[in-house]
Amino acid sequence: GWVRSVRSQKEVLFLHINDGSSLESLQVVADPSLEKRDLTFGSAVEVQGKLVKSPHRMQNMELQAETIRVVGPCDIWKLTKRLHVLSWMGDKWPSYVCWLVSSFRVTFGIVGSLTLLFSLFQDNGYVHIHTPIITSNDCEGAGELFLIEVKAKESVENTHFFNVPAFLTVSGQLHLEVMAGAFTHVFTFGPTFRAENSQSRRHLAEFYMVEAELSFTESLQDIMQVMENLFKTVTSTVLSKCPQDVELFHKYIAPAQKSDITHKLFSSSCRISYSEAVEILKQAPQTFTFKPEWGCDLQTEHEKYLVKHCGEVPVFVVNYPYDLKPFYMRDNEDGPQHTVAAVDLLVPGVGELCGGSLREERLPFLESRLQRYGKSTDA
Repeated sequence: GWVRSVRSQKEVLFLHINDGSSLESLQVVADPSLEKRDLTFGSAVEVQGKLVKSPHRMQNMELQAETIRVVGPCDIWKLTKRLHVLSWMGDKWPSYVCWLVSSFRVTFGIVGSLTLLFSLFQDNGYVHIHTPIITSNDCEGAGELFLIEVKAKESVENTHFFNVPAFLTVSGQLHLEVMAGAFTHVFTFGPTFRAENSQSRRHLAEFYMVEAELSFTESLQDIMQVMENLFKTVTSTVLSKCPQDVELFHKYIAPAQKSDITHKLFSSSCRISYSEAVEILKQAPQTFTFKPEWGCDLQTEHEKYLVKHCGEVPVFVVNYPYDLKPFYMRDNEDGPQHTVAAVDLLVPGVGELCGGSLREERLPFLESRLQRYGKSTDA
């Protein structure tokens, strides 16, 4: 395993070793004569000895070492137990160092367990679709795309590889909508790319996203039910199958949320309209960095306040302004405040977690909106 700590005393040498199979490290007790110069934090070692019951309360067993062999020395400097603190890490360390950090290990371990998403959807009749990573469409319409260009060895005429501009996908939604015409219920879970000039944890250049489309629904309530079932099933599964990982997050990342996490995540959800949300924010006793106004997008500070206002339970916000949302969302044909049938799910401690909408299936409405954006309807 890898050495997590070395503590050398006059009469005894203590090591904590972890092989990646558990968050808990094994304590090794050895004679100081076994200490080597390259026996440092992060080094890979092979220890042989006798596994015995530990006299200490902090662990059940410990290894009384007979031999210690360093199979992979590590010369990383100044790495200490502070490695579990994300803010201390920042961008100081290369990626291979991050795997030594418990919180990073836990994060990727939980993400790796999310194959349960496939079972959840497939058990409910959804077909898994591998949507393209390279695409010619800008699904979100925000223009935040990574353009793919061919790197030629010699100077050639500037032409596109596919005869049209190609990008890394921002969403597989439009491809799923086509497939939903054949399979009714479809989903995808794959990499997504956004060329957003942001260094915050909420805006990543690359991330994995689960998306689903279902045909023959005329109600936002149906979509909200799918979102709520997905959220609660995934959360309950992670809590039950990854208890050690969750415990570490409670210890270092969100210590104040352990006692009431069940109430926050599994209580009955609240539903409010976008217009009601704006009025709640306007009457709030606190001052926001971004002033809440009808027609403006909700910011994270607004979303967190709405969750708090509703009792720290999941909150669905429905019927957003027409001009805020992409062309494919269904026009509610209401007035004077024009809205579309869209919904966002807000959760405690985060704000917006996921979103969805009814799709606009009426061709005249789609053509009118595309013309309004100056887009061609020929395709």
